[in-house]
Amino acid sequence: MKKLIVLLIVIAVAIYAGSPYYSAYQLKNAYDAKDGAAIAATIDYEQVRPSIQTQLTDQFATTMTKYPLIAELGGDPLTEAANGFITQAVDGAITPQNIEKVINTQGQANTATKELAAAWAIASDQVDLRNLIQSLIIQRGDVDAVVKSQIQQVMKKQAAELEQQAAQGNDSEKPTLSYCGINCFNISGQVKGYPLTIEMQRQGLAQWKIVDIVLP
Repeated sequence: MKKLIVLLIVIAVAIYAGSPYYSAYQLKNAYDAKDGAAIAATIDYEQVRPSIQTQLTDQFATTMTKYPLIAELGGDPLTEAANGFITQAVDGAITPQNIEKVINTQGQANTATKELAAAWAIASDQVDLRNLIQSLIIQRGDVDAVVKSQIQQVMKKQAAELEQQAAQGNDSEKPTLSYCGINCFNISGQVKGYPLTIEMQRQGLAQWKIVDIVLP
């Protein structure tokens, strides 16, 4: 009887400790099989969306500190317009339907994905700053018109890059797997050449949900 109890305890501990590795294995299999629905079902959107929005708005704020002239010309309306677009882009891209579509097509760019890529580009200092300054002067401070123009330009550029990455970018064959706490587990690697870290959180004994995606 004691041996049976010990065996059951060992099995329970093995399941408890090994469950995130099995979840990571399932995610990799679903990705390789282009099973977008399976991956979309593992995401906690109420946690992932605000995290990505915060990453991008914080990154944009840091970028703006490098360019005081643009910050002075654009002022608060520029920040509000950029942050508004970031929020809109994340809300549109981080949905079960879009995640499923992106996985099923292995990264082919659709409108929601292009907008998210543009939001990332704007936040991470990928805009044409000379053109932005000229536009602000020409438009006489019409920040909304300038931002919309820049967004369209960036989306066009990012769409081409996304298509190229989808065709040529490499995926990690062996992502790095590690606990970040008793109920926290990280998967780090490359997806189509982009470095990403996915954070999962334990749900119950052996189930896991994706609660954060750290962008490059």
